Amino acid sequence: MERLPNAMSPSGDHIETDSRQMLSRLRALMAEDAAGQARLDAITALIAEEMRTEVCSIYLFRDEDTLELCATEGLNRDAVHQTRMKLGEGLVGRVARTGKVVNTDNAPAARGFRYMPETGEEAYCSFMGVPIQRLGETLGVLVVQSKQAREYSDEELYAVEVVAMVIAEMAELGAFVGEGAAMSARHQQPVLFRGGIAQEGAAQGHVWLHEPRVVVTNPIAEDPNRELERLEEAVDTLRVGVDRMLSTAATGDKEQLQVLEAYRMFANSKGWMKRMEEDIARGLSAEAAVEKEQSTTRARMTQVTDPYLRDRLHDLDDLSNRLLRILTGQGSETGAEMPDDPILIARNIGPGELLDYGRKLRGIVLEEGSVGSHAAIVARALAIPLVIHASRITNEALNGDFIMVDGDQGIVHLRPDDNVVTAFRDKMAMQAQAQERYASIRDKPAETLCGTRLALHMNAGLMADLPSLEGSGAEGVGLFRTELQFLVRAHMPRRSELSELYSHVMDAARGKRVCFRTLDIGSDKVLPYMKVVDEPNPALGWRAVRVALDKPGVMRMQLQALVRAAKGRPLSVMFPFVAQREEFSAANAEMQKALDRERILGHPLPSDIEVGAMLETPSLAFAPDAFYNEVDFLSIGGNDLKQFFFAADRENELVRRRYDTLNVSFLTFIESIVKRCEAHDTPLSFCGEDAGRPVEAACFAAIGLRSLSMRPASIGPVKSILRRVDLEELYEVIDGVRIAGDQSVRPAVMDYLKGKL
Repeated sequence: MERLPNAMSPSGDHIETDSRQMLSRLRALMAEDAAGQARLDAITALIAEEMRTEVCSIYLFRDEDTLELCATEGLNRDAVHQTRMKLGEGLVGRVARTGKVVNTDNAPAARGFRYMPETGEEAYCSFMGVPIQRLGETLGVLVVQSKQAREYSDEELYAVEVVAMVIAEMAELGAFVGEGAAMSARHQQPVLFRGGIAQEGAAQGHVWLHEPRVVVTNPIAEDPNRELERLEEAVDTLRVGVDRMLSTAATGDKEQLQVLEAYRMFANSKGWMKRMEEDIARGLSAEAAVEKEQSTTRARMTQVTDPYLRDRLHDLDDLSNRLLRILTGQGSETGAEMPDDPILIARNIGPGELLDYGRKLRGIVLEEGSVGSHAAIVARALAIPLVIHASRITNEALNGDFIMVDGDQGIVHLRPDDNVVTAFRDKMAMQAQAQERYASIRDKPAETLCGTRLALHMNAGLMADLPSLEGSGAEGVGLFRTELQFLVRAHMPRRSELSELYSHVMDAARGKRVCFRTLDIGSDKVLPYMKVVDEPNPALGWRAVRVALDKPGVMRMQLQALVRAAKGRPLSVMFPFVAQREEFSAANAEMQKALDRERILGHPLPSDIEVGAMLETPSLAFAPDAFYNEVDFLSIGGNDLKQFFFAADRENELVRRRYDTLNVSFLTFIESIVKRCEAHDTPLSFCGEDAGRPVEAACFAAIGLRSLSMRPASIGPVKSILRRVDLEELYEVIDGVRIAGDQSVRPAVMDYLKGKL
């Protein structure tokens, strides 16, 4: 394309050169050797002069809720580091909270205005505040004010926005370090993150970023024409790379192709390219222009609720990141060595990528994710503590930072101080001592003081889980999740592959019972090669056995693989998310067809076969007696059953903690299922996170459950408490609470257990 003259945009339109001149002066100022406060003071003076306005002020966050005036030209200098305001307070706080510009010719009349008498700002009528942002994270607010009642022009707004971005980049590089919390060095202070619990456990180690941070060290262009050439070259490389990915994936799944087509659309977008070219024309480097566009995208993400649009914005964000890596040469391989005790930090991660890391990881912290996501399933299978929804951690953490992950509380300590380290390590030491105690009862039965014996089984989903079968003291595998082998592949696995895998699982179990749950997909578990079905409420939609019965080909292939894997040994299979008898009968009929087919082919049949169902919907508890006579066994899927019973989405942090497993209504409902199964001599177990919580497990045992399935690490704690309680006494406590009309049995049960432990 034609090179840019000094005052022309890429479209040839005349534009003012204020922003380029201001950035040029700013680059020279930043090159000077000066302290952080002196630099901020000089920047405010420079902006005020270039903008021909009386006031320029910079406010930075001193903590996540408080802004501090750190530099000013035009306001009372004595107010610097004295004037503070909460997020959302005043016009400055409003800009910081919303991430949006406030531009008004009558500041006192504007919504949210707060008068700060110590600053002397009463003389200034016009106000424009711009967020100082980097990749969606707001670091502070840049303000210009004037006595003249006027709104600042679009060109003036743009110039201030560009300078605000450069200030954010410079802050990231430590250019404004000084005294006080607001000017402390970034990425060096202790930070506490509160997120969601996706996999329990505690771990300490050092940060390993799944996608290393791209650092822009040259935000201001020295030669705009050269920066345009660099951008064009990088975009050409990006387009070639996307086209190559598309040709490679030409025979792949439709969803993957749709994502890559979206990449190609954005990579060839004239609007995307034009906006970056205009940013360069106004003085930004190619990298800064890309990052400015990326920051805008991330800011829009927070405002968009439509899942399709959010996905497209994620695509654009990812494409910008790829372009930045091309421009800077900072690829995923940065030369950094993974620490010996890595804690993985990522915005999100797929199951295949997580399995590539394997058991090397001590813990995982994600900005996004969900308790039922693929990553959470793999983390549970690998027994790696996982905290999700740790907002902003990818912006704050650096490779090699010391970090502590408390998966039991959903808390992450990044660069913790000595007091936190001591307390955390004390907790880990106590857990280690407890594990030693549990090891001493590993081979002893889970028998209560009243002589009742329970069967404790483990949940699994990977071959890597099976060594835990011996070490944990589990009597078998109460749930083997078969969907993981489907989720981590880019194509449908073959029957022979599945048969070999299931056979290895049974070999590793060494004669102990393994209950295989058939493919549980849909809702939050979508196969990479499966067409995505847009549903308003996927958790209540087309999933699990519903998909299998509507598309029986995959289920038939899986059932045949299971029968062949048994090689004459006993086989246990259960169908997930059965809501009524007809669904189980239809699925069981497919099981019989698979047996008949294998018999005709001359393959050995299992010596014994039991076919069961997961009770995850309240409706199945009220199925006709014929169902309880037909099914060989039932397993209560506690995670889903509880969310449907309470009408509380377990992915929704606003409601999921409001409803207690030991709620009287829920326990009474579970007890009614126990009694129905006893009446029909139907074996029953409870499978889920609550089965592995000692207090809940003891209550389940008291109301009649005799089989529990949980993660391997929970078997020791559950067995320990069961061996110290009398179920008849505990039942009397539970029944007493019911008679009294209280909502939860937890307080009374805890009082009872204190005397036993």
